[in-house]
Amino acid sequence: MPGRSTMVRKKSSGKARTKIGARRVPMREFSRSLPMSLLRAREAVMRHFRASLRDHGLTEQQWRILRALTSIDAIEVTELARVAFLLGPSLSRILRDLETRHLIERRTAKADLRRGVVSISARGLKLIEAVAPSSEAIYAAITQCYGARQLAELQEMLHALEGSLSELQVSGDEKPKPPSKRKFA
Repeated sequence: MPGRSTMVRKKSSGKARTKIGARRVPMREFSRSLPMSLLRAREAVMRHFRASLRDHGLTEQQWRILRALTSIDAIEVTELARVAFLLGPSLSRILRDLETRHLIERRTAKADLRRGVVSISARGLKLIEAVAPSSEAIYAAITQCYGARQLAELQEMLHALEGSLSELQVSGDEKPKPPSKRKFA
């Protein structure tokens, strides 16, 4: 029966078995949870990119940062953390590594000397250009396998999901409050 788990233990004598009652939790099955579905899908996608990134001496997080930096001239570190979905301490370490490799440039913001600003370096752009053909080939293979229209629809659905969930207000231990009632197209 889905959602039930039964555990059987042997007594120390090894002869008798005791059945511990099944646990029922008022939740959907673990494998059907949205976070797990999204993680499995992410893993299915990233498994195709990891070897290429590794061949170029990059981690997934480093690649995320470099990709984010290719679309802008410069960005404050706190905003980069938000855009790349990285925690501050992790970002600091990664930026230090990328700067040591001369893939990024860091400076202080003119308006506020306490804030750091990051941009991609010429060497970082060269690395992006080196990885790009492999990355685009992987995208082409995924598109071929999954379908261009389905991939575009998936991107739109994920964007819509993100937008809808950003309206939920969650603070502390409170339960999420549903957004105002509106009709979705």
